[in-house]
Amino acid sequence: QVPPVESGGGLVQAGGSLRLSCVASRSIFMTEDMGWYRQTPGKRREFIARIGSSGYSYYTNSVKGRFTISRDDAKNTLYLQMNSLKPEDTAVYYCNTLAFTFDWGQGTQVTVSS
Repeated sequence: QVPPVESGGGLVQAGGSLRLSCVASRSIFMTEDMGWYRQTPGKRREFIARIGSSGYSYYTNSVKGRFTISRDDAKNTLYLQMNSLKPEDTAVYYCNTLAFTFDWGQGTQVTVSS
């Protein structure tokens, strides 16, 4: 499957906010739950949030209360609003289905300075 295209990353100070976007193939986007993942050098890719077609969402404890996942089905776009960013949130962020249906995209780099 054609990889999703992630964007919106950047350099931000601790406590700041960023909004990530992910555009994916409509046929897959509309039928499967979508998730956000992140990876730092030398570590495995980590799941952080998911959202279903009904809007049901789930977050890991590391981001719960600070990040919000959402989706715009008309645009085949997944979002991640990230608030109260911490230096430990620094990573490359990716989107994919929960079953990793897509090939992994390039991701978008988020760097949080202290």
